[in-house]
Amino acid sequence: MVARKKVVRKWEKLPGRNTFCCDGRIMMARQKGIFYLTLFLILGTCALFFAFECRYLAVQLSPAIPVFAAVLFLFAMATLLRTSFSDPGVIPRALPDEAAFIEMEIEATNGTVPQGQRPPPRIKNFQINNQIVKLKYCYTCKIFRPPRASHCSICDNCVERFDHHCPWVGNCVGKRNYRYFYLFILSLSLLTIYIFTFNIVYVALKEEKLGWCARGGDTAGLGLFLGCSQSLTLLTVLEVLICFFTLWSVVGLTGFHTFLVALNQTTNEDIKGSWTGKNRVQNPYSHGNIVKNCCEVLCGPLPPSVLDRRGILQQEESTAQEESCPRGPSAQEPTVAQGPGGQAEESSAQQKDGGVPVPSLSNAEMPEKQLTSGELPVPSQDAGQAEH
Repeated sequence: MVARKKVVRKWEKLPGRNTFCCDGRIMMARQKGIFYLTLFLILGTCALFFAFECRYLAVQLSPAIPVFAAVLFLFAMATLLRTSFSDPGVIPRALPDEAAFIEMEIEATNGTVPQGQRPPPRIKNFQINNQIVKLKYCYTCKIFRPPRASHCSICDNCVERFDHHCPWVGNCVGKRNYRYFYLFILSLSLLTIYIFTFNIVYVALKEEKLGWCARGGDTAGLGLFLGCSQSLTLLTVLEVLICFFTLWSVVGLTGFHTFLVALNQTTNEDIKGSWTGKNRVQNPYSHGNIVKNCCEVLCGPLPPSVLDRRGILQQEESTAQEESCPRGPSAQEPTVAQGPGGQAEESSAQQKDGGVPVPSLSNAEMPEKQLTSGELPVPSQDAGQAEH
């Protein structure tokens, strides 16, 4: 009989639509198809650039060109993976007892609503920098959301300082990964401009060499050069097209988020018009200084995750029965001993599941051993002490 304890961690029982890997260390959304497309475009374009253009440009212009491209590529990939695999700031849902207490609090505040009438909105007023901010109640998570938090309909979680859900990174963008998202799009913009520029330089150098061969009358060298560069030119054109279409979207997105960082505002707040609507309410989170806003968003302290994904939730016991070895007849049959009155008593004890005999008699209840001829009785220790 072997008892095994199965450790159940909290990430296995977390609600919401998320995917966890590496024993809860990696957290992503379930819809990851566009994230794989992002990886393919970045890795494919950079692989072609390093394989063909960088080798030629390092010889013709400077060996620092592939080095700087490699630094930008590694930084962009590191920030992408950090954004995609981290907790964006998910707020845990209320436990049943907490949800019941909040419901009682709301009923005590609003009173009983007559049947047929719509209940009043569940809102709490909170003051930040002399500005009234409304805390809305989430009917899914059963909590009053903190300021700037919102419920993501794709991941089905409330996220602190929710910015938006980005399918290109396969995760929500919130308080805990926004700075890495901004650094990713910024580095990706620089990398795209860098590859696009040096692809144009590469084509220009090839055209110049082609014209030089044509003017010199070297027909053999011209034919060899055309044969070798034809395939490379097609790959270069493919890279230029990818970078051209990526350039407008990524650089435009970087400029938009730079504007939001300077105002200490989120995409969700900008779309809803929270601080620029008809009410003209001033943003209570802005410091009124671009440098201070940038330092708070990009360089402020990063809060720890409140999910405790790898914490132990409970331990489930599961029993496994070991296969015993074949036993001889002496182990299978109970032994019989003669008691003091000549009666036969079984000395085998009750057997548990699995067939292993376990004696259940105490020392006082053990039958006396029958003496054979020529064997003297050995007095017990207590008897010896009594005689002395």
